[in-house]
Amino acid sequence: MPTLEFKGKQYVYAHHLTVPYRPLVPDAGKSLHPAEADDNLILHGDNLHALKALLPRYAGKIKCIYIDPPYNTGNEGWIYNDNVNSPLMRQWLANHSPVDGDDLERHDKWLCMMWPRLHLLRELLADDGVIFVSIDDNEQHHLRMIMDEIFGEGNFVACLTWVKKEKTSGVPPKNKSIPNKEYILVYNKQQDFSFNGVPGSKSSYRQDEKGNYYRTMPIQATGQQDSYFSIVNPQNGNSHYGNWAFSEERIKTMIKENKIVFPKEEHQKPTQLVYYDENKKSPIFHHLGHYDSEEQTKKFKREHPVINFDFPKPVSLLEFILGQSTAANAIILDSFAGSGTTAQAVLALNKEDGGNRKFILVECEDYADTITAERVRRVINGVPGARGKVLQEGLGGSFTYCTLGNPIDVEGMLTGESLPEYAQLAAYLLHTASGLSASGGLDPQNDDGLFYRNGDTDYYLLYRPEIHWLRSNEAVLTEQQARRIHAIGRKARVFAADKYMSQRFLTDMGITFCQIPYELHRNGSGGV
Repeated sequence: MPTLEFKGKQYVYAHHLTVPYRPLVPDAGKSLHPAEADDNLILHGDNLHALKALLPRYAGKIKCIYIDPPYNTGNEGWIYNDNVNSPLMRQWLANHSPVDGDDLERHDKWLCMMWPRLHLLRELLADDGVIFVSIDDNEQHHLRMIMDEIFGEGNFVACLTWVKKEKTSGVPPKNKSIPNKEYILVYNKQQDFSFNGVPGSKSSYRQDEKGNYYRTMPIQATGQQDSYFSIVNPQNGNSHYGNWAFSEERIKTMIKENKIVFPKEEHQKPTQLVYYDENKKSPIFHHLGHYDSEEQTKKFKREHPVINFDFPKPVSLLEFILGQSTAANAIILDSFAGSGTTAQAVLALNKEDGGNRKFILVECEDYADTITAERVRRVINGVPGARGKVLQEGLGGSFTYCTLGNPIDVEGMLTGESLPEYAQLAAYLLHTASGLSASGGLDPQNDDGLFYRNGDTDYYLLYRPEIHWLRSNEAVLTEQQARRIHAIGRKARVFAADKYMSQRFLTDMGITFCQIPYELHRNGSGGV
């Protein structure tokens, strides 16, 4: 498969692996009706670090990702700020920052920015999940190639298009062509993905006295089907001979079910009675139609006059995309959240079908609270003066607002300067050691530190975020604890600062010991 080469690729190729884990730190003052666990999230922080921070809890659990990254038009002035460990690359990036239209290497820098983020997004995506990426002509061709490389060419689903404006004003361009469409690239992860489909139109159906919508359709074969026989009207015995689209047995069943309509005239042919079925969906077209972005901006500013944000994505466009790709309990991630349109679309869908979809928004800019979260607060609580009773009264819901804590690192733990909370460290260790992710809090369930169960294996962590405790004998796995764990009859993985027995003894007990970190306990006075 052809691959895309760009300046800096060798430096960012595995950069997502070197990004440190940072815990999510809830901010109760900026949250709205926060739930105990599995709440909607609005996360303020660098989205590369934020995606890495989400892995311990959400790896492989996101059913739908929608992102609207910078289009790299040359007018956005976006800044590449990833801390890539290469002096040459840092100097190159420093020469032109922010990235603008005069930067002849802006495409390379955009690709350097997208590469590690797409890798982490793929890790977060469920095996049966799907990702949508909005883009325009500036980077669509480059995006398609790196998506093919990261997600796999065979996992390409569609390139959707939508018209953002139909009218123009002012002096027309010299080439007499106006770019009025945008793209949405769609890829699945591993399992085949299909859109949910749209209900057929009722315009061709009539309503009977019971309120049911129906229409009649021919039952004559339209191809070369060899299915000739007579259909007899049980009411008057009239016979109608022809080449039919259904078998003789099937026609007889349809007559018993009153699904065959016999004509009054003998020379006419019977037809079938078809009722409108809202559960029978038609395929969607890759061209999604017209969503007026200028009118959407005006509408947004009318409903949210206190929020200054230009060109938000149309809510109806996001509702359609999410409605076509998610079930009622899906987790949806947007790591370039902007004004928070994705959250409003999720809440609107839940209101419409009674679903329990959850959203995760990540916004790196300073307006994460004053624009992104503030819009979501207004949508949840209600927007006075908004069009439509539902939005005026509010869509309901809640979210937890988070920032990123200090990186979980060995050096910080050894000095006691950076000790994560129990649940944060447990989630981190579970993911890094086993590739597992767990939603909700991972707190100890017994005195031996059991915090998670998966299949036939239990996971234990002996830990308190107190350096003196960690350097004491309480932080050490004892033979008595090991025997209690063994007596449960399940495999076990135990994380602790140290142990009082050999690994061979633990192996015989079905226990795998993992030290956190090696020097932690031994650095204390009177170590083992």
